[in-house]
Amino acid sequence: MNDRTADGFGEGEVVREDEFVKLVAHRSADLLSIMKALADSELPADLINRQLIARILSQATQLVELLDRYGAHNNSKWRIYRLLMATVKGFAGVSYEMHHILSVLPSYRLIPVDRDFVGATEEALDFSNGVIRRSGMEMLAQAEELQVAIPEGAALESLSSPQLPSGVLSRDRPAHTEANVSQTVTFLATAFLNVASECQGVRAASRVGPDQYASFIPNVISEEKLRYLCHRLHNLQSLYDTWVSDTQTEKIDENLPVLRGHISVGFHLLTVATSLIHYYERHIESGHSTRRSVALLVNPAELLHTTMSYSVLFAGVFLDAARTLCQGMLKNYAEISEIELPVPRYRGFHVRPSTLIAKIVLYYGSDVQLKLNGHSYDASTPLEIFRANETINASKRQWLASAVAEHDLIKGVCRDCVDVMDRVRQIVTDLAGCGKMMIYAQPMVLRDAPVNENGTLLECVIDEIAHLQATGKIDINVELTIKFRGDKRVLNDLKLLADHGYGEDNLGNDVVLPNELAYLRR
Repeated sequence: MNDRTADGFGEGEVVREDEFVKLVAHRSADLLSIMKALADSELPADLINRQLIARILSQATQLVELLDRYGAHNNSKWRIYRLLMATVKGFAGVSYEMHHILSVLPSYRLIPVDRDFVGATEEALDFSNGVIRRSGMEMLAQAEELQVAIPEGAALESLSSPQLPSGVLSRDRPAHTEANVSQTVTFLATAFLNVASECQGVRAASRVGPDQYASFIPNVISEEKLRYLCHRLHNLQSLYDTWVSDTQTEKIDENLPVLRGHISVGFHLLTVATSLIHYYERHIESGHSTRRSVALLVNPAELLHTTMSYSVLFAGVFLDAARTLCQGMLKNYAEISEIELPVPRYRGFHVRPSTLIAKIVLYYGSDVQLKLNGHSYDASTPLEIFRANETINASKRQWLASAVAEHDLIKGVCRDCVDVMDRVRQIVTDLAGCGKMMIYAQPMVLRDAPVNENGTLLECVIDEIAHLQATGKIDINVELTIKFRGDKRVLNDLKLLADHGYGEDNLGNDVVLPNELAYLRR
């Protein structure tokens, strides 16, 4: 039977069993031969090299597609054989990724970390290869039960390709010149920071101990989330290869190839994690596989340990290292500028706006100063920004004194002739009606009597209104501005934040921030 005939079957037609057995035997011959050689061999595990894994992966992928074409997963007789084939395919993919990491690791120029990444990769590879070998042995048993012919296993050495020669080809193609080195570097570094912010869950999971591994699945670490992050890193890798690779910029800035290595290793590690967590969710947590079949192939505790303590942990480690690298690159290529922005309308720089400003500055890792009335504040620290409120409130009180002094309810009026607290209420209400004050407490409750017993009417009114402001019952609406000085990219995001009320409306309610500031929500 050929593929053309097979593809011609109608949906409701049942394939003849003897024809299907012959087809599977024909298609499985090479893979079964390899599995028999592995089962019979007492040679060291390192003979299961990258070339052999690639061959296993290719054969298993084709066989899974064939079995799915005939609905083997819905057939009680062939279901286990298909599960075994899919397991071999999945873990061959995992092993191939780790072989790739080991083979190209020197070219990645990774920032040194205080962990043995090579040793951990080799340990994880042994685990994955062990699953392949156990699955192969079970596959042979299933093939015999299904009467699928098993060819004699070839000598394992003959299945492996010859040792590859060392070295690489000479790099003699001339680099092309970039018109704007700064723009290219900052574009890439900023793009990586955006992706890294989306990997926050992975970075958090990389810092926990074994007793917390299971708690991260599936809310933080899941197949769906990992596939999305792989896609984001793969896109970033493509951006690099399109705009930076083989440019004069890449030769000038030695940090760029380092960043490329971190992007790539992060992508491959999360690809491994995706395959491992797929098996964990599909065949262990969901119960789709029989307990016997799972127990024969994969130890759940070892699978979870390899997923979290190898692929997730090192992905988090290298992503963190690259974030620091990118922030340093942005500092080196920073285009310093200055921008004037309005003071937040609701209570100035209180907790929410100060925190959001600091998060933007820390996200880029840049030095940004908030400048107000001759004073400078570190915009990366909320407590520093809080301090600016002292100056802002002093300006508001200065405006208040002037506004009250010019008010008709004060000018030429003697304190003894009026009820001071009633006069306070009237003035506050009048200023609120003119848009110069915001009343937050309704009804507005005043003290029974002014605290300043000996002051003039003007002094008493100013003191009482200042007390209402200090206790958060009112605020003074004065159009005040502040200046930020620092990296232009940071200032652009700060302006965007200011355009959206620093995350709140005039009454302190949440305001939805634009997608460009999505990293603030993580």
